[in-house]
Amino acid sequence: MTFQVHRVAVIGAGTMGVGIAQAAATAGWHTLLTDARPEILPSALLSIGKTLEGAVTRGKLAADERDRIRERISIVNSIAEASRNADLVIEAVIEDLGVKQGVLAEVARVVSDTALLATNTSSLSVGALAAGLPRPARLVGLHFFNPVHLMRLVEIVIHDLADDSTREDALSVVKALRKEAVVVKDSPGFASSRLGVVLGLEAIRMVEQGVASPADIDRAIELGYNHPMGPLRLTDVVGLDVRLRIAEYLHSTLKEDQYQPPELMRRMVAQGELGKKSGKGFYEWPEG
Repeated sequence: MTFQVHRVAVIGAGTMGVGIAQAAATAGWHTLLTDARPEILPSALLSIGKTLEGAVTRGKLAADERDRIRERISIVNSIAEASRNADLVIEAVIEDLGVKQGVLAEVARVVSDTALLATNTSSLSVGALAAGLPRPARLVGLHFFNPVHLMRLVEIVIHDLADDSTREDALSVVKALRKEAVVVKDSPGFASSRLGVVLGLEAIRMVEQGVASPADIDRAIELGYNHPMGPLRLTDVVGLDVRLRIAEYLHSTLKEDQYQPPELMRRMVAQGELGKKSGKGFYEWPEG
């Protein structure tokens, strides 16, 4: 029997959480969005509205469908309220093992036994996140990519305690979202982050060494390897702070030199040059 989703909770209203909430509502699901900072929730809704409006303007979305998607998204002020009656809960908070464990433990106290729990981690051990839960087999990694409404890939991460039904349910969720799934074993960085971070870090080292400008490095990859976006622009979009945390985690777990964050990256993060969200990274990002 296909896993039925009617109600979705998204925990975390940052860039990824907002995108995931929009994707869930677009799939036809009633979506509840929450965050530990309730004050940011109204702006999260505005961000979703702006993205939808842009799709209408470009002729990608009908105005009546825009309105239906908006109506399916609600904001609530607590994890318990968001999760209690959810069929699917997707955690999309900061890339920190302890924070994610705390959120998932809170979710697990109120969800039904049949609910599917998912973490949007891009590198952390899904097995470690599952280990402390009362039903560890029902947690899966669903690694979305930014921007969620444009990126087709979702990386499904299966840990040793997950069962076959969890894998199949995760596949049906990704299909309902009209995205493409790849299934990977739970290991540091999975497939996408291990590959993508290496490219991004090497590009930063090339800037550090004066090999070429950020724009020319990106153009070399875009034109030479047909990537839609170069590694430095992508780092700006993801956030230098986010990529730094991923690199530090991979370096500490895999013990391989290619994951050592360059000093330039550390300096930029320390100076608040985080990329698109701060207005400056390897590129300037005018507001709006």
